[in-house]
Amino acid sequence: MEIFPGIDQNPDIRFGKPCLKGTRIDVATIIGGLAAGDSEKAICGSYRVTARQIKDALRYAAHISEYVPPARRSAA
Repeated sequence: MEIFPGIDQNPDIRFGKPCLKGTRIDVATIIGGLAAGDSEKAICGSYRVTARQIKDALRYAAHISEYVPPARRSAA
């Protein structure tokens, strides 16, 4: 099921991780590659994804980081 534009989530694919729509490539793999310094072109070639799909992964990651509440220390 589509959980965000261009991003699917299915419990039977990649352990339920958010993936690029129509693929088995999870968002974390794409974001991790970019963070490691891989170029967009290299990621497109390695995973057979489009530049649009990479941007979908980035938009999803930005959305999650904006809306997931930060960790809090427990009261001791």
